[in-house]
Parts: sequence; structure tokens; C-alpha cells
Amino acid sequence: MTTDDPTMTRIGRGVELHHHQGQREAARDLFAQIWDDIGGEQGDPLHVCVLAHSMADVQDDVRQELMWDLRALAAVDLVTDEQVAKAGVPLSVAGLYPSLHLNLSDCYRKLGDLTRAREHLRQARAGIGALGDDEYGKLIRGGLERLTEQLDDAT
Repeated sequence: MTTDDPTMTRIGRGVELHHHQGQREAARDLFAQIWDDIGGEQGDPLHVCVLAHSMADVQDDVRQELMWDLRALAAVDLVTDEQVAKAGVPLSVAGLYPSLHLNLSDCYRKLGDLTRAREHLRQARAGIGALGDDEYGKLIRGGLERLTEQLDDAT
């Protein structure tokens, strides 16, 4: 992602640390510093959403992961397509929801709350049309398929 937004660039560095370099703890430390720098939940909603969504991915405890994912979902409701485009994010706001709901569904599945897991899975599916047929869209669709199977097996 190319962006002139320094906070989004820093978040991107944390994602690189985690996903491409396997440095989960270093990513978590960087995300925590950025969280403080943006003013936590009072920060810019796009920053809060993307940062919380990324922070959830580096948690060791599913309850902490859920807390961060819920923060991301609350913040995305305050984000506009104009903010997303200005930050260089290659999605519309609607394109952010499927991943957020997928992650929430998986957290609830891990916690044994299958009712909430299925509700978030339903919401993720409902928003899938906002994703393109690109690598990201395929990643989210694949995650939905895997989670659907896991939830089907859990009954």
C-alpha cells in the first residue's frame, strides 16, 4: 500500500514485521506505541480501525484479540470512503467489513460462542460483494470458507 499518511505507513511496517518477518512481539510493541501516539480510541477513526484490526492479529490471548477486533469494528462505522481513499487504502469502507466480521466470528468460535460466531460469519458473507477478485478478496473468501467448515463441524 502506497500512502502519504505517516501513521498508515507505520502501521504497514508493523504488519510487515508480523506477516513477512515473523516478528509478532516486535509488531505488537510497535502497534502499542502507535496506539499511544494516535490517542487510542480517540484517534482518527481510520487509524483506530486499521491499527486495532492489526493489533488483534498479534495477540496471544483470544479475549484480547476479540477486544481489539471489537474496537476496529466500532471505529469503521466512523470512517468515510474519502478518508480511505486519501490514506491510499485500496478498498472502500464497505470492503473493510468482511474481514472485520470474519475475525470476530473466528474469535467467538474459539471462545465457544457459536451463536455470535455464526452471526458475524453471516455479516461477513453479506458484505463480500464489496471485495474485488484480487488477492485480498480471495484471502477473505478463503477464510470465510474455512470458518464455515469449522462452524459446521462444531455443531
